[in-house]
This record gives sequence, C-alpha cells and structure tokens, in this order.
Amino acid sequence: MGKGDRKTAKGKRNISSYGNARTNTAKKAAVQVAVKKEPAKKAAPAKKAPAKKAATPAAAGDAAIRQSLTNVVPNVKITAIRPSPLAGVKEVVVDGQILYVSNDGKLLFQGAIIDLNTRTNLTEASEAGERRIILAAVPAAQKISFAPAKPKYRITVFTDIDCGYCRKMHEHMAEYNKLGIAVDYLFFPRAGLGSESFQKAVNVWCAPDRKVAMTSSKAGKTLPKKNCSNFVTADYSLGQKIGVDGTPAVYATNGAQIGGYLNPADMLKALEKQNK
Repeated sequence: MGKGDRKTAKGKRNISSYGNARTNTAKKAAVQVAVKKEPAKKAAPAKKAPAKKAATPAAAGDAAIRQSLTNVVPNVKITAIRPSPLAGVKEVVVDGQILYVSNDGKLLFQGAIIDLNTRTNLTEASEAGERRIILAAVPAAQKISFAPAKPKYRITVFTDIDCGYCRKMHEHMAEYNKLGIAVDYLFFPRAGLGSESFQKAVNVWCAPDRKVAMTSSKAGKTLPKKNCSNFVTADYSLGQKIGVDGTPAVYATNGAQIGGYLNPADMLKALEKQNK
C-alpha cells in the first residue's frame, strides 16, 4: 500500500401435464374438477394456502436480513444480498460497503474474511468489485484527467490540494504519463465540505484551464477565489461512499485500491500485477 495523508409467481395446476393421451373431453373434465374443487381450496385453513407460495429458504433469509437492517436503519440502502464464504452468513452490500449478516438476520459483523490457504482478503475482493461498478459510472466530465495519447492503464485518484503526498504524486505526472498511466482526478478535501481545502478545489474546477490550475494549486500557488457549478461535493460524497479515508487514494479500473502514493515505477508494477 502506498503512502498518503489521513482524513481529519402463483402455483397453478398445469393441465397439459395430465398427458397427451387425454381427449378434449377428459381435459375439460379435469378443468371442471379443478373449478369444482376451487371453493374447497378457499375454505382450507389460511396457513395451508400460503404453503404453495412459500419463499425459498434463501429468499426467506434475505427478507429477514432486510427487515433486521431496516429496523436498525430505516433508510438503509441495500443493493445486494448474496452468499458469503461463511456457512450461515450472507454478504450484504449497503451503499457500497460490505457487511456480513447471519441468515436469520440476528447477527451482523464487519471486517475482513481471509482465505488462509491462499492468503487472499476475500472481503477486499468483494469491495473492489463494488468500487469498480461505482467508479465506472463516473462520467468523464466529472474528472480532471492527465493522460498520454495512448494510455495502457488508468487510475482514479481522490486528491486533496493541501495533501503533501498528493502534491508529490502530481510532481511526477509527466513520468506516470510516459509509462502509459492516465490519471483521473476526483476531489476529496479531507477537512470536509466548506473547508479551505474545499474552496481550493472549487477554485481549480472553476478556472479557465483546470489542468493548469490543478498544477499551479498543487505547487502552492494561490488561485483567485471562484464559485461556479462544480463536482467537488459529489466527488467528496463518492469518496465517502467507497471508503476513502486518506489521500491520495488510488484505484485501478478493476476497483482495487493500489495506493496511497507510489512512485511511477512502483505504480506501474502495481498496475501490471492487477492485470495479470
């Protein structure tokens, strides 16, 4: 990991299944029998009728999980419930974050599941998959990009104008580009919305040439204070959603976090490793 600055359907009887040997009369009789028996079905005890509509164990478990989480957080946004590596436990995606909940919805825990045989962080792999989807949906118009003519790799970097390692990374931009690495910047002012760092990000976005302004601001120059329609708040919210807690936060196109600050040569090695 590189270096960085921390954040301050109903079941109906299928008539055709009775067999092709039946005549039309026989088929009609079968329908009539079914119709005649229908009142009996309605008169059956209420608990027997839903038995045909009973949810599968998995669906019932998912419902229990949704209900339990909703009881705790009424407006919770659950985007996926799927099997986890642990028996009796589901992996639940809540607004981009990975949680683990028992099938009965009674127990919840958050943390990393490690495969000791392969020494693989299975939770991180799931989180990367979620980040890949989220970051791929960010439009090009929301980014400030420094890219070579024919990039081999792209990285998304959440940056803070006042972050020391962010500035150090930007100093090597020409080298990253020379190695075929395109850098797509999104803002993450660690001090929060409305802070001085937030305003500096807005100043960059509102400048006539954002790339020039980014370079100047990261070099310590003071830009004219500006205000315009911008994506700084959206960037910051996106960073929070995917778990950014320091800058620079660097992500490959597959959603894997590969930094922190890495010098150009190490960044290239990390990207090559992700693409093996």
